[in-house]
Amino acid sequence: MFPFDYRRPAALAEAIAAHGGGGDVRYLAGGQSLVPALKLGLAQPSVLLDIARLPELRRIRAEGPTLVVGAAVTHAAMAEAVVAIPALAMLAGGIGDLQVRNMGTPGGALANNDPACDHAAGVLGLGAVIRTDRREIAAADFFLGMFETALEPGELIVEIVYSLPRRAGYAKVRNPASGYPVVGVFVAETGDGVRVAVTGAGATAFRLPEFEAALAADFSPLALAGLEVSPDDLNRDLHASHDYRAHLIGVLAGRAVADARR
Repeated sequence: MFPFDYRRPAALAEAIAAHGGGGDVRYLAGGQSLVPALKLGLAQPSVLLDIARLPELRRIRAEGPTLVVGAAVTHAAMAEAVVAIPALAMLAGGIGDLQVRNMGTPGGALANNDPACDHAAGVLGLGAVIRTDRREIAAADFFLGMFETALEPGELIVEIVYSLPRRAGYAKVRNPASGYPVVGVFVAETGDGVRVAVTGAGATAFRLPEFEAALAADFSPLALAGLEVSPDDLNRDLHASHDYRAHLIGVLAGRAVADARR
């Protein structure tokens, strides 16, 4: 691990100002992605700004017909406190293992955009908005590719704004080693229609318009019968082939719908 300066700003404004002070500066929240990268020498910042305890980033609140979750709220806290969207609470409560859930944060997970990011399916499935220190980014515009997002250099996720769905469900097959999804599918029926979002299967999270159209006509697992996903652009590794992932998407979408109907 290369040497760096460690700082813990007392307020969000202080953190943002410090990031603009020059050098290779990185924000540190839960550290579940950044710390391993530091150990492997894949990241070599000159300054780490620890934002994990900033009160502005650790709040969960209602805002009209939406639920706003601070970027530094832990997965474990989300699982306990996000009662307005049970499927989102279940998603957060099933991430990784106990240690990851008590340290990891949605802001850090989204900014890293690992292909197996549970939260990517949640924000895409719920049509969420990612608020940063500079602007608002719709979930549909946020994910650009593997480990790539619409965030500009130095831009910090402050909170995530979720529209409250009429009903929603999430289902995944867990990687036996890490607990992250081999495939995960989030299904939500909202005032804007039905969304079906997939994570773990491709380079980044994506939606399934054909599934959405079928569920808009009949929100039941039977509506998905006969629908298939092409395996051509899906991931393949020692845990699952691209064909198996394509099969899992259909199975898990049906389970997520069944969960949403309960």
